[in-house]
Amino acid sequence: MSSKNTLLPIQTTLQSRGRLLNLDRPVVMGILNVTPDSFYTKGRDSDTDGLLRNAEKMLNQGAKILDIGGASTKPGSALSDAAGETARVVPVIAAIARRFPEAWLSVDTYHSQVATESVNAGAHMVNDISSGKIDGMMMQAVAALKVPYVGMHMQGIPKNMQENPQYENVTVEVRKGLGTMCTEASAAGITDIIIDLGFGFGKTVAHNFELLRNMHTFRVLGKPILAGLSRKSMICRTLHVNPEHALNGTTALNMVALQQGANILRVHDVKEAMEVISLFQAVF
Repeated sequence: MSSKNTLLPIQTTLQSRGRLLNLDRPVVMGILNVTPDSFYTKGRDSDTDGLLRNAEKMLNQGAKILDIGGASTKPGSALSDAAGETARVVPVIAAIARRFPEAWLSVDTYHSQVATESVNAGAHMVNDISSGKIDGMMMQAVAALKVPYVGMHMQGIPKNMQENPQYENVTVEVRKGLGTMCTEASAAGITDIIIDLGFGFGKTVAHNFELLRNMHTFRVLGKPILAGLSRKSMICRTLHVNPEHALNGTTALNMVALQQGANILRVHDVKEAMEVISLFQAVF
């Protein structure tokens, strides 16, 4: 297993709207779902007041980024309507930006309209599970907004992605797909690009663990790596637990992700992720 001392150099800063985020030390992205049907929160505290409370808690616990999403992307879910998603997400982003102006806010969307209106409301980056495949205008929109872009690998779309995912070599194919995404995003004019291997998005449990073992090889792309492992099915199926009981497994795999070169941990549980980072740095 690779340690941080043997990994290839990558971009270590993100710039957005006149501010700088340093990734020399791994950072935590806290998940805020503005949906009634997310796979874990299931709509708990999804109103603006509840989200503001959770945002404050996550920021106090050490989160550098808050990722705000208005559409479920769990397996089997249908694609969202851009107008409805905008109506859910934008007021929340505006409220969090007003209350916590120091926070980096990310909008989790595959719609360029939602991305544009969210950045105009106070978001600093765009997190797109489809890497521009669902909305062909996404990369051009992000380039015009001049904000960082997270591009994720996904085989298929949420509705069908887990029906029968197949790869000849999952690491090679996902790395090639993310490399193509980086090239397309750069050509569109996006300066700061983050890659996400897409655990659970068109992959079997075996595919997910193979990707995690080989995450360090993705540093050849020269981009920061976001690891989204929190309470995912690869943990639940391996440990025979439901998402509510998958925190210990999440913590274990977050440590592996850090050892493999992850720069951003996207999590539901910020305090525990921050503790993992502190222990990781104490060891390495």
